[in-house]
Amino acid sequence: MHALKPLTLALALAVGLSATAAGAANTLVGFASLHANTFADGPTSGQFAGAGAFGNPLPLVDKQPVQGFSAVLDGPVPGTFYVMQDNGFGAKANSADTLLRMFAVRPDFRTASGGGGTVSPVDFATGAALPGFNASSYIQLRDPDQKLGFPIVASMAHYPNGGNNIPVDAAIQNGRLLTGYDLDIESVRKDKDGNLWFGDEFGPFLVKTDATGKVLQREIPTPNTRGFGSNPLVQSPQNPYLGGGAYNLNGSGGFEGMALNKSGTALYTLLEKRINDDPNAQRLIINEFDLASGAYTGNSHAYRMESASHAIGDFTAISDTQFLVIERDGRQGDPTMPEYTNPAQFKKIFKVDLSRTDAEGFAEKTEVVDLMNIADPDDLNGDGKTTFNFPFVTIEDVLVVDPSTLLVINDNNYPGSSGRAFGVSDNNEFILISLAQPVPEPGTYALMLAGLGLVGFMARRRA
Repeated sequence: MHALKPLTLALALAVGLSATAAGAANTLVGFASLHANTFADGPTSGQFAGAGAFGNPLPLVDKQPVQGFSAVLDGPVPGTFYVMQDNGFGAKANSADTLLRMFAVRPDFRTASGGGGTVSPVDFATGAALPGFNASSYIQLRDPDQKLGFPIVASMAHYPNGGNNIPVDAAIQNGRLLTGYDLDIESVRKDKDGNLWFGDEFGPFLVKTDATGKVLQREIPTPNTRGFGSNPLVQSPQNPYLGGGAYNLNGSGGFEGMALNKSGTALYTLLEKRINDDPNAQRLIINEFDLASGAYTGNSHAYRMESASHAIGDFTAISDTQFLVIERDGRQGDPTMPEYTNPAQFKKIFKVDLSRTDAEGFAEKTEVVDLMNIADPDDLNGDGKTTFNFPFVTIEDVLVVDPSTLLVINDNNYPGSSGRAFGVSDNNEFILISLAQPVPEPGTYALMLAGLGLVGFMARRRA
């Protein structure tokens, strides 16, 4: 669990449990936003991603965007978080000059009792406040020891875009920095030794680095544990080893979500899309990876999407067998705003239990949050409404703050997504949700009982 102010554990428990007793909805209790036009030091990015969108031109000369948050972890000190960017501008071909970074941030959540509603950079190691997103606020993935088995942009004289006429930036070459052409990282977990494991979509691969982002070993391919089709591996069209050959996973279908069980012994990798030869279009495969042996165990599970057109956004553990999954449609925009002709409809968080499966092998699934219908009695986002929704096309971050509170963050796809305000590039929004039904973790039941006692005491005082 993550210690977070101003929401202390006792307060969050009291809020969540009292909400449950009253039959209340899930409630927004914290809101913060990082502006879309937030940048860090270069090199130049976006040279291959078109002219930009919504008044935000590309390229970004001597700058990198701070955007596209696709994973979140606890930060260096309470109240801070690590947020991981994805490959950059959404595709392999347009992101060869975009670096793969993780930033440390501190949201100043706007709550019922105050708060600025902003998000600020902090030192990646200490959590100390910083004046801007500089080198102290992030780590960069890099492969100085040439552990990866395929050529990376840093080994090339020219970017693999734009007619082969733009030299690769010297900083990328000298540091052997990884870019959004090399990997599309969409998930990350930290193991007991402090090493980082990244889930990639291009392979899809698992990539292990040290705490500073240095690659430690060759990338790990994904086994086809269910045996759908003849390929023993799961491979996307962007897999660098295919060479234009047949693939069995459509693009952008890899490890959008990856969970580390509470014991810290195993990763559970969740594909975003179905394997092409799978006869069930709603089935996504979860594979178990043993950290001690550094290999997949062969054990797999199945997650059933509500619709074959949906995708998942994140996958995080509650216990060794229970996990949270963000499931979403591919739409954006507030349904109450007439400007959006095809607005967002389905953005939900589910709890799944891998120890409880049905006759077809699908894990038991229970709705936890409807992100399109959250109570906001204090209008924390300032839109004049007492109901809050999260109408972004991609929502890819969920963290259990405590059993009654979730942190959720969108991936804003800078500059091309416009789900909050029509025709305006989306910001990175950080929201805290008080749950009407807590998601207990092992060891928290005594705390919950204490919270119930607190609620009962407060009720007796009022009486």
